[in-house]
Amino acid sequence: MPVAKNTICVWYDKEAEAAARFYAEVFPDSKVTAVHRAPGDYPSGKAGDVLTVDFIVAGIPCIGLNGGPAFKHSEAFSFQIATDDQEETDRYWNAIVGNGGQESACGWCKDKWGVNWQITPRVLTDAMAAGGAEAKRAFEAMMDMKKIDVAAIEAARRG
Repeated sequence: MPVAKNTICVWYDKEAEAAARFYAEVFPDSKVTAVHRAPGDYPSGKAGDVLTVDFIVAGIPCIGLNGGPAFKHSEAFSFQIATDDQEETDRYWNAIVGNGGQESACGWCKDKWGVNWQITPRVLTDAMAAGGAEAKRAFEAMMDMKKIDVAAIEAARRG
């Protein structure tokens, strides 16, 4: 399989493979493409431990690196998943939060490995792109939400 020119590397403590397999189950156009194991013992692990996992999330190539506990995830990096309706929004949100993750504000949530996700209905991005009073109303509605409520955003767009 050809190596992508640009690949996102996501740091995990020890569970890169579990995270990648979870993402592959939840998001379409996602899969684990390779698991690379240590060929010998090393300072923080043993031969056979998973070092990296090549995976794709919603069409984006990634590498999960089991780098240890030194670095933690923050909101400075997130996956943003565009959704077409409330059903799709609920499915992704509930999968992440329901698997040990946690809710945040304005369509953001965090998975159990600490990776941040924005589950963003297209109706919200369309409203923001429209600008003016429509964008302001949609933005104000969003500010009171955790998971985005598509019907409430649509109502705010209409005024």
